[in-house]
Amino acid sequence: MSGAALMATGGAVCVTGMGWTTALGDDIDGVWRRLVKGDSGIRELAPDARGRPRWAATLPGAGGPATERQVSLAASTASLALADAGCGAEAVDVLVLGSSLGPHLDDACEESPHAWASAAGERLGVRESPVVVSTACSSGSDALLVAAAMISTGAARRCVAGGIDLLSEAKLLGHAALGTASTTGIRPFAEDRDGTVLGEGAGFLVLEARADAEARGARVWGELRGWGSSNDATGPTAPDSSGGGAVLAVERALRKAGVTADEVAVINAHGTGTPANDATESACYATLFGDRPVLSATKPAFGHTLGATGAIEAIALLLSLHHKQTPPMLPSGAALPVDGPVGISVTLGFGGFNTCLVAERAR
Repeated sequence: MSGAALMATGGAVCVTGMGWTTALGDDIDGVWRRLVKGDSGIRELAPDARGRPRWAATLPGAGGPATERQVSLAASTASLALADAGCGAEAVDVLVLGSSLGPHLDDACEESPHAWASAAGERLGVRESPVVVSTACSSGSDALLVAAAMISTGAARRCVAGGIDLLSEAKLLGHAALGTASTTGIRPFAEDRDGTVLGEGAGFLVLEARADAEARGARVWGELRGWGSSNDATGPTAPDSSGGGAVLAVERALRKAGVTADEVAVINAHGTGTPANDATESACYATLFGDRPVLSATKPAFGHTLGATGAIEAIALLLSLHHKQTPPMLPSGAALPVDGPVGISVTLGFGGFNTCLVAERAR
């Protein structure tokens, strides 16, 4: 399909398939029910060498060579999304994979970061070489952004895109050294928050042009209406405390979607639980939205899954719009109604990467 032909259909980017592998399971409906109940996959680990408490959200069967785990999880989770979409890998033009560091903190090798992604694409059965995105904790969101842009411009008709990251001792030690790891549990936006809790997982979505989705009678979960990004240029790990960089990413996404801040019914926040990140997000939302809309965050359930978080949270946002409610931010809370068809998902990554995706409930 040419770009002109696609624009004639409205340039809509439909989500026709979703798949995730999380600490709460890998069934879309089953995990959603657990989210709404306030379940959490976070568990206490053995204390670190200094005797400090540690928490994490791990997948069953963790262990084994890091590269093989990365390839296997990427392929299996992307397969879930394809099955949900009712199409095979042969129908996919491009696979777009996001990950923070892939397996390279744990496997000593000289291979390019593209190597594991190529292996995952081959195992999945996608013919073309994959596109790989590595923008820290925004990787999953940016993978979706890249795929959506390819479809909206006519460069591709159908993409599988998402993010994956696995937990390792190196990542746990790294966040402990940075002072971003909580020793008491994750509490996004709470006054007594003291850090984040890491997790592992993967999330993938099948994106396609509306004309192609309609032609094959596909079930549509929703649409990606807009996307925007920015960079704080503040420091390797410190966000822009004014929230200005995040504001710019959200404004760009809303403008591309053709919607106003007043039309946003729900925000799936990055919500890491660190004092600095949560303060930055709070400043952003206060600038753009005031006291509305409904605010949600899923890291208390899944942990901070790093490069996978943006894709997993995009699925959670689409489910919130579909079911017209959003899960509680903390296990002690209650699900809240979502009164409107439009929502946003925001990710803020190390290195100053900010990404916002605008989604709309299926029409």
